[in-house]
Amino acid sequence: MIEVQRVDDGDPLGFEVVVREGKGETRHRVTMSEANSQQLTAGKHTPERCIEAAFRFLLDREPKESILARFDISVISRYFPEFEQELPGYLSAGRKDSRSGKMGAS
Repeated sequence: MIEVQRVDDGDPLGFEVVVREGKGETRHRVTMSEANSQQLTAGKHTPERCIEAAFRFLLDREPKESILARFDISVISRYFPEFEQELPGYLSAGRKDSRSGKMGAS
């Protein structure tokens, strides 16, 4: 389960994300600019929906423990070049299962 809560309405927007799988959970602090939100969702989805879809994308590729504790959504494309191309499928609730690369914690 992925819980997304907006904690900062500035620009960038700030979110606290909790990922619960199995017996464990991880917590993440994610930022996203208003412009990036509009670009990634074509203005059709809330920023919270975009963050949730981004986490589903990441979880299809790596365990929750490998996702950075703090990051801006724009860095995902550095680790997964296909992110922006595949995100619309996640936004519309479609799931893909391709495993490549890691967005590892540093």
